[in-house]
Amino acid sequence: MKGRLMDMRRLTLMLLGTVSLAACGQGADNDAPTTPAQTSESAATETSAENSAEAIAAETERLNQWFAERWEEELNFSPMMKTYLGRKDDQALVDDYSEEASDRQLEWRRNAVAEMKAAFDYEKLTPEAKTSYDIFAYQLEQAEAAHDFRRRKYVFHQMSGPHANLSNFLINFHRVETAEDMDAYITRIGGISRALEQALERAQTNASEGVRPPRFAYEGVLKQSRALVTGAPFNGEGDAPLWADANKKIDTLLQNGAIDEEQAETMRAEAREALVTAYKTSMDALIAWFESDLENSDADAKGVGSLPQGEAFYNERLAYSTTTDMTAEEVHQLGLDEVARIRGEMEAIKEQVGFEGTLQEFFKFVREDEQFYYPNTDEGRQAYIDTAEEKLDYINDLLPEYFGILPKADLVVKRVEAFRERDGGAQHYYPGTPDGSRPGIYYAHLSDMGAMPIPQLEVIAYHEGNPGHHMQISIAQELEGVPAFRTQARFTAYSEGWGLYSELLAKEMGAYADPYSDFGRLTTEIWRAIRLVLDTGIHAKGWTQEEAVDYFLENSPAADGQIRSEVMRYIVMPGQATAYKIGMLKILELRTKAKEALGDDFDIKGFHDTVLGGGAMPLAILERRVDQWIKDQQAS
Repeated sequence: MKGRLMDMRRLTLMLLGTVSLAACGQGADNDAPTTPAQTSESAATETSAENSAEAIAAETERLNQWFAERWEEELNFSPMMKTYLGRKDDQALVDDYSEEASDRQLEWRRNAVAEMKAAFDYEKLTPEAKTSYDIFAYQLEQAEAAHDFRRRKYVFHQMSGPHANLSNFLINFHRVETAEDMDAYITRIGGISRALEQALERAQTNASEGVRPPRFAYEGVLKQSRALVTGAPFNGEGDAPLWADANKKIDTLLQNGAIDEEQAETMRAEAREALVTAYKTSMDALIAWFESDLENSDADAKGVGSLPQGEAFYNERLAYSTTTDMTAEEVHQLGLDEVARIRGEMEAIKEQVGFEGTLQEFFKFVREDEQFYYPNTDEGRQAYIDTAEEKLDYINDLLPEYFGILPKADLVVKRVEAFRERDGGAQHYYPGTPDGSRPGIYYAHLSDMGAMPIPQLEVIAYHEGNPGHHMQISIAQELEGVPAFRTQARFTAYSEGWGLYSELLAKEMGAYADPYSDFGRLTTEIWRAIRLVLDTGIHAKGWTQEEAVDYFLENSPAADGQIRSEVMRYIVMPGQATAYKIGMLKILELRTKAKEALGDDFDIKGFHDTVLGGGAMPLAILERRVDQWIKDQQAS
């Protein structure tokens, strides 16, 4: 990783300056005679400059066309990704979840990068094209590093996994507007069954090498999986999620006149058959294996440092998530420092609201007082959603003052579907489609309102919505003039760093009028600082689950249910939680650098458009991009 970052720094020095199209032979004295030799030299220099500009434009266009072709090849590995993007080609297909399929995709990426390096002259590319080149090569580096540890990852756990994600995909992302769409939906039920079998085989292979998620993850997978096959057409009361969704989609087609009653009944029969045969068989096999292997899982949850190749695996996960070469010890110390700093800001708010007592006592007050929670009723859940929408409406009106580029896509706030909802689960965002046909979705886990403190409502809405994930990802997807693969690139430190940065930005925009909401903002910021301590503590220092919970409780007023859910998340997703704070600090560092360099000429809109206007990227490449913007501003 250190070598990679050194390469990125060297690339900064290699950026092409603006190519001058002016004749180089003219001096300050326009009346001075020009000799034939001077005229010839001037014309030759001008021609050379024009040829250089033309060569750069031609090579860049050639590379962008090559990227467009490679993007279509890459999408052919994932018909589900095509659906996420709003496309309907390969609509009846489901991704191949086998280890062999991941090998084929890696080999494709190796060949593509080798071809790129052989076929294109890096020095003849525009700065934006160089960024595309570097990101494409970087993605291979990440894939190569991860490949060595592919049997160390947890295939299924309580946070996510094919058991829940595949059904969620059909319910929320497979659009049904025609009879053909519904036929593809029914066919995909069979494809999901095959994918579940492949994923289970991978989990079993990992288990044979001593890699199992902890017992609580097994229990979470079993709970979610059983919920998917409870109810009609399987057993129990009510309708199972996929059966309810299939009927809903068929009913809509019927109401819209796209099908008649006879077609509707045929579709229902076919959907039922696919569910009770292929789908139920695969889910039963998955449930049976997790039940039988439960006793082999570890009731005392440990970090991945205890796994075979554990230390190396965790270092790879840190590098993948942060796009830096920071060591676990450096990340841990950064977390400790940030926790101490933010505690100081929390003390100031405690004094502001006139609370008499220690910060720990204030934490307990905010954590337990009923005024800080909506009722654990359907009315309370709707009140939570309504308030989140109100806060987003407020911030949306202010966006043009801080951004030149604005998202076109709509955003909706929704409760997580019952079959995958978890008490205290992290709220999250699903992107819409690039064409805007499906809005972005901000999801909230509302099964336990006692795990959803009101002081944190506002800040989480900004993180998941605008100016956070919805804005960043929507702008990336809507970009024109950059290769399509960049509009869909995902780098956690960049995207989550932006999400956390946006929480602070919202304060600068006038949000958090209530000091308890501002305290909620600090609660989520210290939360991300705590993650640096806990993630490294669990996976690199051997901390137990309870030690992690105790540290969290000592330094945060977050609800107990939130804290326990979070710690379990860090255990099964090593490294991921460290990306937020590291990415935010880098964006703040770059903003400070730009302000100091530009002084009164610093433009917050220009800075934000620079950060968001190229899509997600590794932090070193983002720094290079901002440095170039600073130079351009200084030269203008």
